[in-house]
Amino acid sequence: MLLAGIQTAVSLIYPAQCLGCGGLVGSDFGLCGTCWSGMRFISGTVCEGCGSPLPGEGDGFRLECDSCLRHPRPWSRGRSALLYEGQGRKLVLALKHGDRTEIAMTAAVWLERAAQPLLQDNPVICPVPLHWTRLLKRKYNQSALLAEALAERAGLEHCPDLLRRIRQTPALEGKTRDQRYQLLGSAICAHPGRLDRIRGRSVLIVDDVMTSGATLSACTDACLRVGAAEVRVAVLARVTQT
Repeated sequence: MLLAGIQTAVSLIYPAQCLGCGGLVGSDFGLCGTCWSGMRFISGTVCEGCGSPLPGEGDGFRLECDSCLRHPRPWSRGRSALLYEGQGRKLVLALKHGDRTEIAMTAAVWLERAAQPLLQDNPVICPVPLHWTRLLKRKYNQSALLAEALAERAGLEHCPDLLRRIRQTPALEGKTRDQRYQLLGSAICAHPGRLDRIRGRSVLIVDDVMTSGATLSACTDACLRVGAAEVRVAVLARVTQT
């Protein structure tokens, strides 16, 4: 009774606010009706490579979008929780650049739902790494927050430093697909002290946004080079026009 009374008092003083617009909502870390309607969650038939929505119904065979058919992915399967547009894009940018780290908790719920097929066989979950200079400037890695929250929800092993970005690269926004792949090159490698957590294992790499897939490809190659049995990827949002 005492705890319930304290919680009620706190909710009166600090009422729950919408993650998107700051308006009042019924529970913490939720979205109001207007913001929820602006989200483009992915469901139904999806591309096995990146999780983009596909028309029609599955026929029991592997289905891939045009982008994944044109550019085969080094990872085995991928999923995305939402499209990178509308209110979803605003939330991703707020998490990435706006110090809105609390968004990761709710985003992990969406990510877990989308990534269910990838959570089988106890994969080790790791984030796409940031170079230490960018991490120092930003103060946190949004992909690491998502990976940690997803692993906690799914009850799976989480290794935040499984991969390392050993070479600083410029921001990839605005770069073409070829430029992204050229810039990344060998910028990402497996942590030499974590090889026993990769060899012979399934690895699930988590990122906030997938555009061309260059970063995720570099991470996947780094895992496969040191003996990962399989690599899967899960992203919060997918840019569909690549």
